[in-house]
Amino acid sequence: MIVVTGATGNIGRPLTQALAEAGREVTAVSRRAAAVPDGVRHVTADLAEPGALKPVLAGAEALFLLLSGDLHGAGAGPADLVADAVGAGVRRIVLLSSQGVVTRPFGRTRIALRALEDKLRASGVEWSILRPGGFASNAFWWADSVRTDRLVAAPFGDVGVPVVDPADIAEVAAACLLDERHGGGRYELTGPEVITPRGQAAALAAALGEPVRFHELSREEARAGMARAMPVELADDTLDILGSPSPAETRIGPDVERVLGRPPRSFADWAARNVAAFR
Repeated sequence: MIVVTGATGNIGRPLTQALAEAGREVTAVSRRAAAVPDGVRHVTADLAEPGALKPVLAGAEALFLLLSGDLHGAGAGPADLVADAVGAGVRRIVLLSSQGVVTRPFGRTRIALRALEDKLRASGVEWSILRPGGFASNAFWWADSVRTDRLVAAPFGDVGVPVVDPADIAEVAAACLLDERHGGGRYELTGPEVITPRGQAAALAAALGEPVRFHELSREEARAGMARAMPVELADDTLDILGSPSPAETRIGPDVERVLGRPPRSFADWAARNVAAFR
């Protein structure tokens, strides 16, 4: 049995579907009740609560570990989740980490993630670590304003990074969970091209077949909005990358294609598949 945390999110949903289609027994874990594919067991659990995952892990052979925003915050104990999995006899863990562990290792959230990676590597179980950059699905932040005003408001309009499609992350995660050849792999996951927020607005306009305006926010305006949905430290880390990405953060990584045997999906592809959210 494979346990998928964050199972109703942008990565967890397609990952759960892929594992179910592969004929595997899957337990989907999320904070709230949600629909899951036929044959998939769903469990509600808040991973920020100590020991909350322990009952779910009984009989599990593998775990996909995705940390919600509060598990990135100060005082959180995500390493306990690895210890709980090891104690339950889980043999393989795939961790969703971050590119910033390598490119910006000294930010508070990056230090915590690096410590979690270290804990996983020392755990004695088979492991794979996924390190994506920015997500294409972050564009959902603009869905309301695009629907109502055909407007994208974002900071750093002409600064780009190679955002990755969560569906690609999910496919790589499925490969790591199902194929022991990926044991010990550390995969940097990016999209196929550097794209700016202004370019993303243009891609959404093309998907909609209607103009979409772009308005550039100040960093302070963007920070205030992001801090309503994530810890302030994580918002600051994200804005640091978006505003001044390093050469490593604008590099097109090879690992999506290396694992899946095809190029990563573009933002335009993501926009076309998700256009209903912006209509």
